[in-house]
Amino acid sequence: MKSIPRLLYVLPVLGLLLGALDAQAQNFRVQCPTSTPFHPDGSNIKCQQIAGGDGYATMGDGSTTYLFGFGPLSGLPDIYNGLPGTQVNSVFNTTFGPVTGTPSSLVGMPDGNFSFKGAIGLTEDYGVDPWAAGLVYLQGATVRTTTGIYSAISDGTSGANTPTGTGTFFDGGVNWAYQGTLLDGHVDARPIMDVGVMNANQPAPLIAIDEDDELFLTLTNVGMIMRPDLFEQHTVHFHGYPNASAFYDGVPDASIAINVGGSFTYYYLAPDAGTYFWHCHIAPPEHLQMGMVGQLYVRPRQNKVPVNGSLYTALNQLETGPTMVSNPTKFADWQTYENVRKRCGGNSDILCTTPLPKTNTATRAATGNYAYNDGDGSTYYDVEYPIQIHGFDPNFHFVGMTFNPESFNDMKDKYFMLNGRSYPDTVGGHVCVSGDTLPACSGSQAVTVGGVKVAPGPMETQSTDGTNHASQPLPTVINIPANGHALLRISDLDVSEYQTLASLGIPMRVVGLNARLLRDMAGNNMAYNTNSITLAGGESIDVILDATGLTKGQKFFLYTPNLDHLSNDAENFGGLMTEVNICSSVDPQTKACTNI
Repeated sequence: MKSIPRLLYVLPVLGLLLGALDAQAQNFRVQCPTSTPFHPDGSNIKCQQIAGGDGYATMGDGSTTYLFGFGPLSGLPDIYNGLPGTQVNSVFNTTFGPVTGTPSSLVGMPDGNFSFKGAIGLTEDYGVDPWAAGLVYLQGATVRTTTGIYSAISDGTSGANTPTGTGTFFDGGVNWAYQGTLLDGHVDARPIMDVGVMNANQPAPLIAIDEDDELFLTLTNVGMIMRPDLFEQHTVHFHGYPNASAFYDGVPDASIAINVGGSFTYYYLAPDAGTYFWHCHIAPPEHLQMGMVGQLYVRPRQNKVPVNGSLYTALNQLETGPTMVSNPTKFADWQTYENVRKRCGGNSDILCTTPLPKTNTATRAATGNYAYNDGDGSTYYDVEYPIQIHGFDPNFHFVGMTFNPESFNDMKDKYFMLNGRSYPDTVGGHVCVSGDTLPACSGSQAVTVGGVKVAPGPMETQSTDGTNHASQPLPTVINIPANGHALLRISDLDVSEYQTLASLGIPMRVVGLNARLLRDMAGNNMAYNTNSITLAGGESIDVILDATGLTKGQKFFLYTPNLDHLSNDAENFGGLMTEVNICSSVDPQTKACTNI
C-alpha cells in the first residue's frame, strides 16, 4: 500500500521529464522572418524570445522570494544592461555560438561577459535531407545544401551541379527554387533549458518597438522546476494593446495556451505609440501576483522626422496622405493604408489617437525623442525610464512554492516595488566585482558600503541550482540632465492595491494615460502638471519630469505618500521610493550620470 503514495509523488517529476523528452523531439521553435508582405525589404521586423518558468528574486530586506516568471532567451546582453531585449531580425537570426559545456556554462546567463544577442539555441536545421546527385526527385521535394533549403519545381534525376544562390537553379536534371536559409526556426533544446530554467526576471524582459514595426515574440514554456506538479500553461497577453486578432491576445478562452515543452510565436503590428504592459493570462490573479508581468512601449514615428523638419507637417501628412495603392507589394504601398487607418478626418473620428494640434512651427530637435506623435513637440524628452509598479505577498509566494492551497481572500502585499525592487535597491542593487564591465561601476553613483562596491545595475539572486541569476535587471534611479526632461513610462500591475507616486521639487507633467496622448478632438493639449499620480492595477501613465532651472548635484525623491507602502515587509524605510539626480549630462542609452 505504501508504494501507491510514493508513486503519486513521483508522477509529477516523471511528467516533467517526459515533457523534456518532448522538447528534445523538437517542440521548441522560433519565428523571425527575413521579410513580410508589409516589409518585403526586411526592414522594421523585430523579434524576441522569452521563457516561461520560475525562479527567485531578492527583496529589499534581503530575503529571497519564489517567482513564477518570464526570462530572456534573446537579447541577453541588452537585458543585463537594463535595455529592451527586442532585436532586429538580422541580429535575432544569428546562429547560436556559445559552447554549452558539461556542466553547462550557460546556466545563470546573462552576465557581464555574455555577448550573444541572437536567439538562444538557434541552429541550422539538418532535419531536411541533403541534396545528392543522381537521385530521382519529384516536384515539391525539399533538400538542403550548404547555402540553404531548396524545393524541386520539376520532376527528374538530379544532375552534378549543387543548387546554390537565392533564386532558381538548374542542377543539370532538376529545377530548384530557393526557400531560405538553414535557419528556419529550429532551435537546440539543450541551451534553451540551460538558460531558461530557473531564470525568471522581475519584471519580465522589457520589450520596445517603433511604430509600424512588426514584432514576432516567441514564448517557450520550459516548465517550473519547483512546482513540477502544476504542468502550468503560459500565455502572453498585451493588456490594452489593440490587437487585430484575438488569436494573438493571449486570453486562453479566445486564443491558445503554451504547454510545458512547447513554443508559440505571437505576432503584433505596432499600431500606436504609448506605454503598454503584458502578463500571463493563465489564472491571472495567481500568475500576476507570482510575478509574470512585464512592460512594452511603442516609440512614435515622429522620432523619425528629419532634424529641423516640421512636426505639424509630418502629422498632417496622415490626413493628406496618398491614395491607397491597389494590390500593394512594397512598403511604400502598404504605408498608404497606414495613413488611412491613422487619419482623424479633420479631428472628427472619436477613435483617432493622434488629433492634430493647433497650427505651430515646432521642429524636430537634434537630440532627444518624443513620447507621442504630438505634432507640436509637447512630449519631448532627453532620457526615458520604464517603471513598473508591483507588489508581492510573501506568504502567498511561500504557499505557491510549497504545494499548499493558496488563499486569494487573504492576499496582502508586503513588498512594494519599482521594477521588481524596493528602496534602497531601486538605486543600487548591483555588487561590482573586479573587472566589472557595467558602466555604472566606474561612474559617480557607485558607492562602497561595508567594503562592498554597489552601483545601479542588475541584481542577482542565488537559485536552488547554486548559481546566481540576474533576477532583477532594471534599476530605477532617475538621472536627468540639468534643464532637461525625463520621460517616466509608468505601469501598474499590482493585484491587490492602488499605488501613488509623488514628486516634490520637480514638476510632473502627465502627457499620456493608458497609451493615449492627452489631447481632445479639437486639438487642445489636455496634459496637466501635478505632484502625484495614482494608478490601479492595469493602468499606465506617461509622465515628464522637467528639470528646467535645476543644477547638477541636486537630489530629489520619487516616492509613495502611502506610509505603509514605504516598507520592506517588517522593515521600515524602503518600499516604493527611488532617487532623482540632476546631472551635468546623461547618456540616453546607459543612463549613466556625469558630474553629479
